[in-house]
Amino acid sequence: MEMFIIFLILLIIILVVLVSCVRIVPQANALVVERLGAYLGTWHVGIHFLLPFIDRVAKKVVLKEQVVDFAPQPVITKDNVTMRIDTVVFFQITDPKLFAYGVENPIMAIENLTATTLRNIIGDLELDQTLTSRETINTKMRASLDVATDPWGIKVNRVELKNIIPPAAIQDAMEKQMKAERERREAILRAEGEKKSTILVAEGKKESAILDAEADKQAAILHAEAEKEKRIKEAEGEAEAIMKVQQANANGIRYLKEAGADEAVLRLKSLEAFMAAADGRATKIIIPSELQGIAGLVKAAVEVGKEK
Repeated sequence: MEMFIIFLILLIIILVVLVSCVRIVPQANALVVERLGAYLGTWHVGIHFLLPFIDRVAKKVVLKEQVVDFAPQPVITKDNVTMRIDTVVFFQITDPKLFAYGVENPIMAIENLTATTLRNIIGDLELDQTLTSRETINTKMRASLDVATDPWGIKVNRVELKNIIPPAAIQDAMEKQMKAERERREAILRAEGEKKSTILVAEGKKESAILDAEADKQAAILHAEAEKEKRIKEAEGEAEAIMKVQQANANGIRYLKEAGADEAVLRLKSLEAFMAAADGRATKIIIPSELQGIAGLVKAAVEVGKEK
């Protein structure tokens, strides 16, 4: 019975040791393995087996891109202005062996290297250039860090200046300048608005004056056309009246001719027409020679009648 228990214990121990020697490496990870303290190899995705008591996993490495946010670092610009800048570094481990054996504390090494590089770059720039050259600073820092971290199996993909914190006095001056700039822009916008409003009012008055002039012009044209039409109608009426009078005279003469009236009757009719004309407002009347003879005839006839 005791032998069975001992055998069972040994079996369990062996199973535990065997299970502990099995390693499954997940995606985007790598294991740095040592055998008797020496580098054996790098295991990637899949299942692997360690030799008991001989092999060991020296370091587990994450191959995904990582982000490290470093605390603000004091830097001095070329014009002797001290400011604080914090950076964000995006990096990725490309060689697990170099990462495991290249440097003792890679993150601390990157932080110190970032601070040193940042001081060197900012030291060549003035304050205004520092505030307006973020992209240039980011590019220079990435290039410097990428070269420096290459022996550690690290690739720096991107470096970003998160915050640039100038001294309090400079911050106040910048805020006042920004406030003045905002007020200036507001004044410009207000002036432009008033100018546009004035222009719109003037254009409105101009359009109104043009419309009034057009209306007066149209009214004058219509009045002239109406007066012209009136005169034409009056002239047509007078002409029609004259034509009717002439037509009546012509009809009268035609009737006399048809009735067989002699020359004496026609002359009398002419005299009646002359008398009717003389009865008007004319102050001078020219008497035809024919009517003078008729008048003598009439006078003789009157004298003969008196004698009888």
